[in-house]
Amino acid sequence: MNRPYTIQTGCKINLGLNIVERRPDGYHNLQTIFYPVPLYDELTIKAGQAEDVLTLCGNPLEGDVQDNLVLRAVRLLRQEGFQVPPLCIDLKKVIPSGAGLGGGSSDAACMVKSLVQLFALPLSEEQMKALAGKLGADCPFFINPQPLYAEGIGDVFTPISLSLSGWYLMLVKPDVHVSTREAYAGVRPHLPACSLLETATLPVGQWAGRMENDFEENIFANHPLLSEIKQELYNEGAVYAAMSGSGSTLYGLFRSRPYCEQAFSDHFTFVCQL
Repeated sequence: MNRPYTIQTGCKINLGLNIVERRPDGYHNLQTIFYPVPLYDELTIKAGQAEDVLTLCGNPLEGDVQDNLVLRAVRLLRQEGFQVPPLCIDLKKVIPSGAGLGGGSSDAACMVKSLVQLFALPLSEEQMKALAGKLGADCPFFINPQPLYAEGIGDVFTPISLSLSGWYLMLVKPDVHVSTREAYAGVRPHLPACSLLETATLPVGQWAGRMENDFEENIFANHPLLSEIKQELYNEGAVYAAMSGSGSTLYGLFRSRPYCEQAFSDHFTFVCQL
């Protein structure tokens, strides 16, 4: 490669999240809808020297950089027998981590897709999704982001006809960390009272009370600030508000652009029109 290659890597919100049963392997089967959001990290890939180098900037990330999903994506392709030379990779983090937005999964999936394009690797979209799935259950979604209904452990996808075009989205991410263990600790698996797929066909104004995130009850009890932010989104005019994934981002859907960032000035906020 003769010059740097740059790609933007988006994120997602979960519309509803129902934990329906505990599996024999200890995992849980769930039902949720992934919806793409135009908040982006930025990956820049350049030719390297003797070994891969990943440089991070922007929002801080915890953990060993060598275990970052972006580098794991590169190693995975090599393990599968593809010739990928040493790389210098710059990752500008804008999407908050530990936020229920899938930023790390998106970075990994977009790395797979980028390398396939850069080095003309003979992989179809479905093959890229299969490889990305080895890096994380939700990684395949980011190979070609579109609204999907997810089942299983969040790795069985069905495209759905759902558009929030024209709606305004506000994300609010406080400085609260919710571990996966904590998220699942208080969950009581059950079938939802309202089918998520049926609820998604209703007008957004009818989602409240029907489209629920089963993680909220326990996590809100442990972190009351998250519940307060959700209520404040409603107070500011959101038609629907919820936590994304296992948190700790709250989001609201608005009919017109919300000008209430000041209400959440202590937290990360993002507003866009979908």
